[in-house]
Amino acid sequence: MDRIQITPDLTFSRIVYGMWRLGDDADTSPAHVTDKLNACLDQGITTMDQADIYGGYMAEEIMGAALTPALRNRIEIVTKCDIVVSAGRHTGARVKHYDTSRAHITASVEASLKLMETDRIDLLLVHRPDPMMDHHDTGAALDDLVKSGKVRAVGVSNFRPWDWSLLQSAMTTPLATNQIELSLKAHQGFTNGDVAFHQQHGQPIMAWSPLGGGDLMSTENTVLRRIAARDGVDAAAVAVAWLLAHPARILPVMGTNNINRIKALSDAFKVTMDRQTWYELYTAALGHEVA
Repeated sequence: MDRIQITPDLTFSRIVYGMWRLGDDADTSPAHVTDKLNACLDQGITTMDQADIYGGYMAEEIMGAALTPALRNRIEIVTKCDIVVSAGRHTGARVKHYDTSRAHITASVEASLKLMETDRIDLLLVHRPDPMMDHHDTGAALDDLVKSGKVRAVGVSNFRPWDWSLLQSAMTTPLATNQIELSLKAHQGFTNGDVAFHQQHGQPIMAWSPLGGGDLMSTENTVLRRIAARDGVDAAAVAVAWLLAHPARILPVMGTNNINRIKALSDAFKVTMDRQTWYELYTAALGHEVA
């Protein structure tokens, strides 16, 4: 599988395995989680996407229970912080909110390291833009975590270009990536400046919900099914291939608990996606031809 350079000393697999719903599986045993990780590794998928909040603050611990030292050394761990809800270790929060203070970010990283039974996080993302962010405080906290070696790289999620620029202005560490929603259903990033901003600066983009939450429009499904039948894959592979074909170096984050679907994630590389095929899918997503 292709790999994407995230920092000079860190690469990610082109497809990332998302663990948002890891705790929703009927079987969360270490053995079953290990089976999922091995199904990814067998295809060259080595990058695992987590967040402190996933599974009511339980998903990191579920993964950590499965990580042997040997398995840990074969994967890259992405996790996120700053969303606070009344669950898990934050029971008692009066309102869902964002916290990008140094104290919260540092405490979140320490908790994530403990729960995942690891001494390092490969990439830490600020999960949502915080209207109350003190960019100097947040930036210094992220810089210090990288200097400490507890975090190898830092980035953001769901940031607009101006949010990115504000935070980066207060940091010495380059922000590595932005994880944003991108799919045939949520394609606005290709025209609202989000993708162009990172493409201009050579920053790879991570795409969450690349299948549109599994709810692609029926017109898209017709085109997806036709291309899927042509290439002997399922429609999901075509939707992912559409993102992979873009020159912005997009890394789709694929989340499923089904082992058979995990084993098929790399089928996206079997799809022939030339420019006109890309635009066929884009036209279906728009609901009209381009101007």
